Amino acid sequence: MNPVRSIKGLLLAAGAVFAVAIFATTLFVVRGIYDRSVRDDAVQDATAFAELTFNAMFELMSTGWNRRQLEGFLGAIQKSVDRSQRQIDIYRGPKVSALFGAIAQKTPDAAIERALKEGNRQRIDAGDIIRVVYPLQAQEVCLKCHVNAALDDVLGVIDVRQDVAPAIESHQTRFTYAFAPIVPVVLIVTLIMVLYIRRRLEKSIDTLAGDIRAVNRISDLRALEARQIDLGFSEFNAVASEVRQLTERIRAIAVDKDMLEFEIRLLEKFILTTEVIKDWREYVSRLIVDIDAVMPAYLLFSVFKIGDEAYDLEIFWRRRPSDATKRVFEDCLYQILQRAEYFETGYSIRVKHNIADVGTMTPELKAADIDVQIKSLLVDAPKIGGIVGIGMQPQDETDPMRLLVVQSILATLLNVVGSVKAIDKYTKDLEYYATRDPLTNLFNQRVFWELIENEVIRSSRHGKKFTLLVIDADNFKSINDSYGHGVGDKLLQLLVGGIKSAIRDDDLLSRYGGDEFVAILPETDLEAAAVVARRIIEAVGGVTMGVPDGAVVTGSVSIGMATYPDHAVAMKDLFLFADNMMYRAKAEGKNRVVVPDAQDVIDVFRTLGEKSMLILNAVEKRSVVPFFQPIINVISGEVEAIEVLSRIRMEDGSYIIADEYVAIAEKMGVMHKLDFIQLEKTLEAVETTGYSGYLFINMSPRALVLNDFVQETRRIASRFRIDPTRLVFEITERETIKNMALLERFIGTLRSEGFKLAIDDFGSGFSSFHYVKRFPIDFLKIEGDFILGMKNSEKDRALVRSIVTLSKDLGIRTVAEYVEDQAVLDQVVAQGIDLAQGFYIHRPNISMAEAMRGRQGSETAAAAES
Repeated sequence: MNPVRSIKGLLLAAGAVFAVAIFATTLFVVRGIYDRSVRDDAVQDATAFAELTFNAMFELMSTGWNRRQLEGFLGAIQKSVDRSQRQIDIYRGPKVSALFGAIAQKTPDAAIERALKEGNRQRIDAGDIIRVVYPLQAQEVCLKCHVNAALDDVLGVIDVRQDVAPAIESHQTRFTYAFAPIVPVVLIVTLIMVLYIRRRLEKSIDTLAGDIRAVNRISDLRALEARQIDLGFSEFNAVASEVRQLTERIRAIAVDKDMLEFEIRLLEKFILTTEVIKDWREYVSRLIVDIDAVMPAYLLFSVFKIGDEAYDLEIFWRRRPSDATKRVFEDCLYQILQRAEYFETGYSIRVKHNIADVGTMTPELKAADIDVQIKSLLVDAPKIGGIVGIGMQPQDETDPMRLLVVQSILATLLNVVGSVKAIDKYTKDLEYYATRDPLTNLFNQRVFWELIENEVIRSSRHGKKFTLLVIDADNFKSINDSYGHGVGDKLLQLLVGGIKSAIRDDDLLSRYGGDEFVAILPETDLEAAAVVARRIIEAVGGVTMGVPDGAVVTGSVSIGMATYPDHAVAMKDLFLFADNMMYRAKAEGKNRVVVPDAQDVIDVFRTLGEKSMLILNAVEKRSVVPFFQPIINVISGEVEAIEVLSRIRMEDGSYIIADEYVAIAEKMGVMHKLDFIQLEKTLEAVETTGYSGYLFINMSPRALVLNDFVQETRRIASRFRIDPTRLVFEITERETIKNMALLERFIGTLRSEGFKLAIDDFGSGFSSFHYVKRFPIDFLKIEGDFILGMKNSEKDRALVRSIVTLSKDLGIRTVAEYVEDQAVLDQVVAQGIDLAQGFYIHRPNISMAEAMRGRQGSETAAAAES
């Protein structure tokens, strides 16, 4: 063993160092004292020599000496010190030189000059040279000859220098020789002392070290803690006592290396990936396997709140349990939950068992074991994902520290599992409601167009017919306005129930929008479809609902129909035909079906031809008129943007909304011309009013893919000196956009010019999320049905929350449409949506100046609505 690193070696080294230190210190101190003594003696000698010299000079001067005598005196003084370690120089002061003339002397240095000026005696140590500067001051007797001097004036200086090096060196040599024999004696005494102490310590140290070396794992600490030994020294016994107390503390906090490595590996698994979210139960099942590898465990469980008093209990077994073990655990867990204040009231629990390894069996568990050993973390209120608790059932008695580590892991799992469950739920909800109407759970308009397109292709391939029904609720707006959206929503749900009861399971029913529904009846001709339609009228007629004022509302619908390919071969024409038949049913008194005949076909398509002429006339006469609807900041209430809506002015002064002519204009290939006319008129209004905010422009998807669209739009903006970043083009998901790569290139060109982009009706279709992923989006306009539904539906609120969270993470601003009353606006603010628009805020107006003023207020809005 290296002696420097051992107590024994340290003692030996310390003894040697001590002996050498004593000798060196003594030598140093004695030599220092002698050195100082020699120097002090040299100063005294030099001073005495200077005084002696002065006295001799004074005696000679008293006899009235001449210059020759003076020079002889000086020579004699110098001769007296030639063979000694002493040197003397005499300097004549300025006043004496002025009176009696100068003498041969060295050039005065700074010390001599200071003495001549100040008259102070000086001692100067310059290494081995001791120097005494002795000023000669005029006394009373001196003034008789030195008539130009005053009392205490410095007449001269005697400079004596003494070299003390030889004396000091001689003394040091003699002292060293004298001390040399003492060193071995000191070393021998020290060695004896060290050997004695070493023998006393050796046994105690080896005993204590042996006990400590015996500790290889945490369980060995128990034996060390119980061992009582006497180490022969009270100090060592105190150390041993402290070691035992340290052992107790270590046992309370120590964790095995394998436990720490397990925790690290487990924490790495807490990274949420697509695979984790895809099957969160499989993810937790793998976790219980990892936990069991380090600390044997039977199961892991989690509790989720799914309703006001309803819960899901997910149990993840390491191995397959028997039915009896399942029941025992469920009963014990119910009892434990009832002890928590959160579960005191009545509740229902739905249990789901998940098994990680079905090939091996779990031992039979007793209720007492579960009740004693279960470790749970029950929180006071549901966290993300609705999780309210999580716990684990270990197999055997476990070290408290291991349980503490596992409980910390469970605390993390509480949030991780909750997050995974929440993401899984929100993802499934978004996927579902991307194709479904949240209120009725029917297919939405986007899916309807996909379904009818597929049905046209299928029927054409097989030579079959199918019929399309357009169903519209009668008097719905009146009911909705009179009793509120809650009553209106309930009525729609009841009407849907009646319609579904009258059609076949394979018929495809969708909510087209508002109070309008569409049903595709595969392989159904006109005659059979008429039977189904009348059955719907009868079923809906049986729907009744009480309203707040005590009245009873009875269901009623008007139905129009069109059969493929008898009435049209293009799906849009087929829909327009059926839609026209529905409006005819309403015109004829409502609550009826209109079955088209040959004359109807002629009349409908004549109407379509008239609309075509109307559109061509609008292009020629530039009769497209922009209407403006403000978009406000929900916090400040200020107008941040204005949406531009397209209308065509008729000769009688009335207006046709875009929904009535866009589809026909797109088929005619003139929609982009209408869009450019609208843009020019909009920018003219901007120029007139001085509006400086964003402009939301609705553009036809077919217009967007024109080669010269971007160039023409840029030209129009430049002509009116409008910054392109103020123009926001709304992208929709019409079926006309099939080539995503083409659209991506177009949007890249549009953004390179500085224009901004918004997604309209976000959340109503799958493509919305593809747009967010692939395109640089600035605004998301959330699907209006979701916004309206937030007043009464937690599902709608959850969907809107998830969209807002996604937007904030991506740096995209959100816009709420369909804000029709204060209750909806309150929900918009509560969900953190940035901007809002709707009839409650301001109806579309032909005046941009009016739109710039923002909210109309309830009275103005009511007047505009009437």
